Formats: sequence, C-alpha cells, structure tokens
Amino acid sequence: MTVPLAGIPLADHEAVYAALEQAGFTDLWSSEVAGTDAFTPLALAAAWRPRLRLGTAITPVFTRGPGLLAMSAAALAEAAPGRFQLGIGASSPVLVRDWNAGRFDEPFKRTRDVLRFLRAALRGETVDEVYDTFTVRRFTLERPPAVPPPVLLAALRPGMLRLAAAEADGVILNWLSADDVCTALAELGERRPAFEVAARIFVCPTEDADHARALGRRLITGYLTVPAYAAFHRWLGRQESLGPMWAAWAAGDRRGASAAVPDEVVDALVLHGSPERCRDQVRRYADNGVDVPVLALLPTPELTAGGAAALAGLIPRLGPGDAGEGR
Repeated sequence: MTVPLAGIPLADHEAVYAALEQAGFTDLWSSEVAGTDAFTPLALAAAWRPRLRLGTAITPVFTRGPGLLAMSAAALAEAAPGRFQLGIGASSPVLVRDWNAGRFDEPFKRTRDVLRFLRAALRGETVDEVYDTFTVRRFTLERPPAVPPPVLLAALRPGMLRLAAAEADGVILNWLSADDVCTALAELGERRPAFEVAARIFVCPTEDADHARALGRRLITGYLTVPAYAAFHRWLGRQESLGPMWAAWAAGDRRGASAAVPDEVVDALVLHGSPERCRDQVRRYADNGVDVPVLALLPTPELTAGGAAALAGLIPRLGPGDAGEGR
C-alpha cells in the first residue's frame, strides 16, 4: 500500500499500519511529491510494524544532494535491516524546478550517476568520483548499513528500463495498465536473480463509476500531460486515444483536455469497482510480471462519508488475505 493514506494524520497511522499487516499486506511504499517526504512515514513504520517491508517510490535524484540521499537511505536501512528498498527516479520539471528551485538537466544521466554513487556509498565505500552530472569528493558514510538496501529505478521508456536491468536491483513502474506491463518488461530482457518489479497501481474502490472516472480523468490530465509521461504513453500506443487530450492541453483548454480522456483509458489506468473487483484487477498485474503491486488508494464517496470506520472495513477487502500467501 502507498502510505501515508490521505485524510489521516501521520501520527495516527500506527493503527493503519497494523490493519494493513493484519489484512495481508506485506509492503508499505511511500512517495514524495508535495505531501510527506519519502522517509518519515517509513521510519514510523519501521518502529511500529517491524515485519513489514518498506520502500520509496520514489525519491527524486535532483532534490537532495547525493550524500544526503545516501545518509537518509542508510538511516532507514539501519532502522529496518533487510526490510528497506530505496526507489529513486528523475521525477519531473514541476517538482524539481518549480517547487524545489533546482535544475532539471539531463535526467537520464543524473539518475544513472546517482544510482552508481548510491550503490558504492551504501556499501560503505569511499566515493571520490567525477560523474557526468556532479562530482563527489571523498564521501564515506559514517554509519554504513549492515545490510545495504537494494536500489530500484523508476523507469518508463526503453533507455531507463534498460539502465534498471543493467545496474539496479529492480524497477518501479507507474501509470500503466496491466496489459502495458508486458510491453515495459520486454525491454528488461532476462532478469537477474532477486531483481524485483514494483508497480504503483491507482485504485478507486467504488461502484460509483461516474465518481471514479471523473477523478481518473483529472489525474490522467494532470500526469500524462507531463512530457515524460506523454512520451511514455505514445510509446505504449495511446497516441490516437490521448491525442485529443494533449491537443486541448497544448491549446490551454484544461477542461476540454480532461473531457477528452476516453472511458476505456481511465478504466485501464485507474482501477475501480467493488474492492473485490479491484483486487482481481490488481492480480492481473502480478500475472503479467509485477512482483510488488503497490496500491495507491484514491478517495471514494464511501470513504468520505464513512471515515475511519469505512477505511477499517475496506482494508481487508482490498488485501491479499492470508499474510503467508505472498506477493
């Protein structure tokens, strides 16, 4: 499950984490956009639920210096030895430039360089290296983790997918359908042992299809107009279905762009229906090669009206059941 959950104070998440574990969820994965940072919700989980696996999806490679990113990852790996995975990625110009006053230059090279730095630094090595996008002089972690965390790479198109396959411990997919998984994974070639595929999957567990599709259209318009995601979906073959959205967006017609997203695209990218139906749709991702399906729970009329009681009733219906069932 993606954490923290919207509408619940972070200090109150101990009960949420307990309910997720009881329902059979094995992993908690954070994100980092404009809510919490990627590490704090997982640090709490490391203390509260010492059996759950933890992961970031993702920590941007531009918004922290390489050394600070290594320290944050090492601290969480020390708090949750053998249970933490660090997911990194380029993020977007809006988050990096507009919100964090950074430069978003050469994202592929920056991601590759940070990946290479982290692999060395988290092993406790002294890094004294001139990379293409930055230079590090004699950096050594004072507290290298006894169990270096795997480093996963967020990837969309072939170049980043192949980098993940060659140099990372896994890959993180986002904003794709169950059928799209096969297209993405074909770029990885033969996977190395222990290489993991994680995918964030947006889930709106309500039978109010109008609500789910309206919310899905807003999300798709907000995300898939970002150049990297637009290129990703062109590569996946959605030029015809999403072309009118991109044209309206380019013309400054935000409302028209949202209205132009076809139902079939929403239904493929934002799972909705009963919790049981959503769970069955999530299993299709696993059937197509995803090792760690990471649900991102979206608001529903039932959750809004029912509050904590509705959430408590929903979590077991979304979960995989017996915690021993595995991912």
